[in-house]
Amino acid sequence: MNDEIGKVLEEAECLADADALNGILDTMAEQLTSKVSGTNPIVMCVMNGGLVLTGMLLPRLHFPLQVDYLHATRYRGKLTGADLHWKVFPALELAGRVVVLVDDILDEGDTLVGIRAYCLANGAAQVLAVVLVDKNHERRHPELTRAEITGMDAPDRYLFGFGMDYKGYLRNAPGIYAVADS
Repeated sequence: MNDEIGKVLEEAECLADADALNGILDTMAEQLTSKVSGTNPIVMCVMNGGLVLTGMLLPRLHFPLQVDYLHATRYRGKLTGADLHWKVFPALELAGRVVVLVDDILDEGDTLVGIRAYCLANGAAQVLAVVLVDKNHERRHPELTRAEITGMDAPDRYLFGFGMDYKGYLRNAPGIYAVADS
């Protein structure tokens, strides 16, 4: 497996390096601050993909907030998604709160639509989606055509790095990469 992962990284195209991502994060933090500062929001990390983005975004947010996480996935280590599977539900009370869902990528949107529905059903006053990457294609869920805050747009290719994985690996890659075309 290590040989395959090493080859994927070596052959991948870098779409955004660490320097570019720092600028993107600064812009995302400014946008989020203008939208939710003063609302006592819950910043909700969507595991596992949202871990890196949440960790890098939080120190850039200079207003009172609470942090929680959830783990709902459609992939379970695979390259394609299936039904939404909940591993961990949020611990904080959502009723009356602004919930900011932080995730790595908006692809088809089924996962974020399911999570948003859960938050609203549990009384959230407002739910905003914040994603690092919006993948450009026409397969988007009709209830979530765009996140409220998006770091960057990317082509419809398999992406990894900065939280996004390739077969469970490469979430720790320091940029955003597209797997080389076969």
